[in-house]
Amino acid sequence: MIAISTAEFRGNMKKYLDLASTEQVLIQRGKDESFELVKRQYKKPDADYYRSVSVDEFRKRLHESIDKMYELPR
Repeated sequence: MIAISTAEFRGNMKKYLDLASTEQVLIQRGKDESFELVKRQYKKPDADYYRSVSVDEFRKRLHESIDKMYELPR
């Protein structure tokens, strides 16, 4: 385990990001605050993420559904 200051981390970020792959890195901020640097693998979002719609598209579809629900029979 290695403990460093925030200033040291800022000055040598690549070094400590690489080091976090094999060793625990603690970043100390002040006297009573510390953070652990953890490497995680990127996880591809679920398939539902790709089927999602924008807020504008959602509003458009919602308004269309409401309009259709209140259509008067001819």
